[in-house]
Amino acid sequence: MSGLDLRRAAAARALDLVEPGMRLGLGTGSTAAAFVDLLGERVRGGLDVVGVPTSEATRRQAEGLGIRLTTLDSLPHLDLTIDGADEVDDRLRLIKGGGAALLREKIVACASDRMVVIADAAKRVARLGAFPLPIEVNLFGLAATQIAIDEAIAESGCTGPATLRLAPDGNPVMTDGGHVILDARLGSIPDPERLGAALWSVPGVVEHGLFLGIATAAILAADVGGRAEVTVLGRLA
Repeated sequence: MSGLDLRRAAAARALDLVEPGMRLGLGTGSTAAAFVDLLGERVRGGLDVVGVPTSEATRRQAEGLGIRLTTLDSLPHLDLTIDGADEVDDRLRLIKGGGAALLREKIVACASDRMVVIADAAKRVARLGAFPLPIEVNLFGLAATQIAIDEAIAESGCTGPATLRLAPDGNPVMTDGGHVILDARLGSIPDPERLGAALWSVPGVVEHGLFLGIATAAILAADVGGRAEVTVLGRLA
């Protein structure tokens, strides 16, 4: 099966959680986009929900599908957020931010009663860290911030450089909030909580891509004999 087939299978299972009148956080990335597409089909069929997008890209997609949108300023408490992940372990700890939307994704997820991750089962890992950890930082004082981040990484028992994420044109990738992203290529993170706390101690760090104690469940789709088999970690209800 293609990656798109698996993403749609996970998204379709997540769609079963959506009830009329729900206030939804809408994630960012290819798997979240599959969910928004399916949600748009249900909305066209008469489902009444309201969504808060986690990025401008998701906002444009949802608006184009006719999904009613609002903001956390108008609706500060949500029922459910559906989003993807770059990695997820068996304790539902995540690495997110490959799509450079980690700040808004974390704000929206933490404003929700539940956060359910949808992903290809290949995103499930025994230990976080193979995927580069995104760290959103203020552009001011970038060199000093980068040095302090490298020190925090080393003090947390990790090794690996944190490098500026660049767009194809060679310019830094800018987040919707006007910040830049450092990607820490660590290979393995033995203690995500320790690393997360260390990164928070660095002035200039706006957010990091470790989502710890936030996800309540993960829906993972795997190709088993040419069909999608869905596994659930955690609690959906």
